Amino acid sequence: MPKSNTRKKAVYTPPQKSQQVKVSPRWLAPVMVISWIIGILWIAVFYIAPNAPVIGTIGNLNLAVGFVLIIFGVVLSTRWR
Repeated sequence: MPKSNTRKKAVYTPPQKSQQVKVSPRWLAPVMVISWIIGILWIAVFYIAPNAPVIGTIGNLNLAVGFVLIIFGVVLSTRWR
């Protein structure tokens, strides 16, 4: 019986991953949560008291301000580890 051919190339071994775990900055989680809370409160205050001093002057742009703050919090949440 003929002898089988042996493998000529070495088997691929992937490079070692670093054992260092990536950590989020300490400020990220508080800023993320505060951004969500302020965004929700901004929209809620606009609906409850639309004629408040600061809120009443910009009208429906208050919705944009609130949603921008909420979206900013969501973007920060993608960077949290």
